[in-house]
Amino acid sequence: MTRDENLKGRWEGLQKKLSNQFADGESMDLDAIIYVIGVQELGQPHKKFKKDHKIDLMHIAICRLLEPYGYYEFDYFDEDGWPHYKILEQLPTLKAGEQSVLMKEAIVNYFINNQYID
Repeated sequence: MTRDENLKGRWEGLQKKLSNQFADGESMDLDAIIYVIGVQELGQPHKKFKKDHKIDLMHIAICRLLEPYGYYEFDYFDEDGWPHYKILEQLPTLKAGEQSVLMKEAIVNYFINNQYID
C-alpha cells in the first residue's frame, strides 16, 4: 500500500469515527475536525464559543498540528488559558490539494499520538 493510500484509508476511518462521536454520523469536513482539535487543545470542551473564538480555536489547532513539522512552537498560556505559539518557519506556498494532504496527514498523526486511533 502506498503512503497516499495508507493516509487516505486512515483519514477516512478517522473522519468516520469523529463524525459518529461529534456529528451524529453526519460527515465532518476538514475545518470541522480542525475546530474539534482546537477545542481539545484549549481544554474547554463544554463551552460555547462565538464566531471570533471559533477562528482562534482553528488557529490553535493548526499551530498544534504543524508544530511537529517545525513550523510552530508552543510559547505560553495566557491568563485565560489560551495557548500561544510562535512561528519558527514560514509555511511554504502550497497548492490547495497539497495543503489539504499536509493537514490530513498532520491530523491523522495527531490522533495517533493521542491514541485515539491506531
